[in-house]
Amino acid sequence: MWYSEPMPKVNKKIYSYSVFYESDPDGGYIVTAPTLPGCYSQGDTLEEAEKNIREAIELYIESLVAHREPIPKEVKSFQGTVVIPVSPPAR
Repeated sequence: MWYSEPMPKVNKKIYSYSVFYESDPDGGYIVTAPTLPGCYSQGDTLEEAEKNIREAIELYIESLVAHREPIPKEVKSFQGTVVIPVSPPAR
């Protein structure tokens, strides 16, 4: 019979990041994770874009860990809309 030693328990820390979806004028969606500079992805559907950004975030964090860099924590933020009235240029 073959026996192996039990795998050591690894406590994983859970991180949560806000992501923002935009419609791509050429079709599909572009999604970014603002807390992680340069971390973005895309997809033809929202579901595909979400799957792809999850993978992009995982790879981003794996790279930070491999390079012994700190993992950013999400900054509490709120999304809103600002309306700015702009007068047309004078002719």
